[in-house]
Amino acid sequence: MQTAPVLDAALEFDDALLEWHGSRIWRRFWRHPLSLVGVAVLVFLVLFAFVGPIFYRVNPLATNFLLANAPPSAAHLLGTDALGRDYLSRVMVGGQTSLEVGFAAAVMSIVIGTIYGTVAGLIGGVVDMVMMRIVDVFLAVPALFILLFLNATFQPSALLLIFVLASVSWFGVSRLVRAEVLSLREREFVEAARATGSTISRIIRKDLFPNYLGIVLVAATFGVAESILTLAVLSFLGLGLPPPAPNWGGLLADAQNAMFVNAWWIIYPPGLCILLAELGINFIGDGLTQAFDTRLR
Repeated sequence: MQTAPVLDAALEFDDALLEWHGSRIWRRFWRHPLSLVGVAVLVFLVLFAFVGPIFYRVNPLATNFLLANAPPSAAHLLGTDALGRDYLSRVMVGGQTSLEVGFAAAVMSIVIGTIYGTVAGLIGGVVDMVMMRIVDVFLAVPALFILLFLNATFQPSALLLIFVLASVSWFGVSRLVRAEVLSLREREFVEAARATGSTISRIIRKDLFPNYLGIVLVAATFGVAESILTLAVLSFLGLGLPPPAPNWGGLLADAQNAMFVNAWWIIYPPGLCILLAELGINFIGDGLTQAFDTRLR
């Protein structure tokens, strides 16, 4: 007759344990040197792209052919491009597009992959086999071909690029999550939750998700880096956002012509921003990997 109070006490203890374990994870994350460097770099890029234009009020689309390829000066801190447009403002605004598309695509792919992998792992059997074969088919097709096809079929836009990048990025996440769920669903604490009458949603929320959260977060960070780099590649190939909307990859493509006129101020800034974004996000991913190395069981 004392089953209910004991069960409630066990659930309260479980919640307290999860909270305590979460605080330990984030302490380990912030103590990791690469985590601090990565967060600092990412914060700098976000401030540069989103806060910088508030103080540096120069229209990135305004052209002045008399100032084409002008070197850095007090009026134009990073000089101008071939159309006389202020280059610093274009790098700032281009960072907004690159970061927004990269983060949004990564979040969407993580959500899709996590749900897909969880469902496949929990159901198992024939459903799991069919769902994973679908993933294998998509993984067998080079992602660049899918991206080229979708970009050639539809009018490029920021929203389309988010969907396109997410559509080719969730396969790996689903396989990782599915493998974790297959392992976790046989553990004693999951069996105990089922025996006490816990619903599937509660088991996922309380028992499964906290245990594969680390994998999801690490995959999310590397997914952001991959999306930013893929967007840069597409834009460099002329398949990104149409001009005059700037992004780092498109600016890097435009910088090819600057090599012939020795306009170094056009060549290095977008490439440096892409490099910093990749390094910073990967450092955060390394820190999360170390923090979640000892996972709650």
